[in-house]
Amino acid sequence: MNGTFAGVAEQDALARLVAGEIEVRGRLVDASNATLYAVVDGAEGELACVYKPVAGERPLWDFPDETLARREVASYAVSAATGWNVVPPTVFRDGPLGPGSVQLWLQQDGAEPADPDEVVLPSAGAGLIDIVAPRRVADGWHTVLQAEDGAGRPVALVHADDLRLRHIAVLDVVLNNADRKGGHVLPGWSGAVHGVDHGLTFHEEPKLRTVLWGFGGSHLLAEEREVLAGLLADLNGSLGALLGELLSVEEVVATLERIEQLLQADRLPRARGHRTIPWPPF
Repeated sequence: MNGTFAGVAEQDALARLVAGEIEVRGRLVDASNATLYAVVDGAEGELACVYKPVAGERPLWDFPDETLARREVASYAVSAATGWNVVPPTVFRDGPLGPGSVQLWLQQDGAEPADPDEVVLPSAGAGLIDIVAPRRVADGWHTVLQAEDGAGRPVALVHADDLRLRHIAVLDVVLNNADRKGGHVLPGWSGAVHGVDHGLTFHEEPKLRTVLWGFGGSHLLAEEREVLAGLLADLNGSLGALLGELLSVEEVVATLERIEQLLQADRLPRARGHRTIPWPPF
């Protein structure tokens, strides 16, 4: 855990997220569940964060009630174990609206902490995922879906062939992420790219829904195989014990099996069946 997110060292961010007093400053109104912009205030000053209280989770037909915040934390734990720095530091703790997940806010590159009315949301898709006219698909980009917009004009959902996105795609297979929208991929500092919103993860049944299917069918890179093998070892040790506190036994076992199957196949899965892309895609 030696990464840096939005200019904050990972270990420092975790310590401040755990110990600081949470003060809610606003709400992200487009989110399906209660997603609150907040700060944690401690000896080192304020640190912006996203607070998702369990009490604000809407019931879902396919995920157990009151488990999404813990899935956010479990996703961070797996991400941290990869060393790819995809998911920002995330903890599970009590807050003014009860227990929930608290994640470091991805402040704009070089920006100082802002008042709620001045907060600028990071660019959705990090400039690497887009919806364009088919004739405007750039070289080196993958077309995931072709459709029509509200006016009947042809459009294409596309993403770049970029290693930073590929890391997210591999992680999503491991997490069984059912909600990798373009808006859940955000820019970090110094060219970093991060993934957020991991409440719909770790289901026992196949649930992978993503806008990053352009990598589907490609062979695993040597680095990816090494990272996945390391995850298997970690899941049989301290990482597995941590996930066991956040997820069901069946979900932890299913995670192990997904990694084993991915290594055996030696390639990223292709989209199969219906509902393989989250809606809306951004």
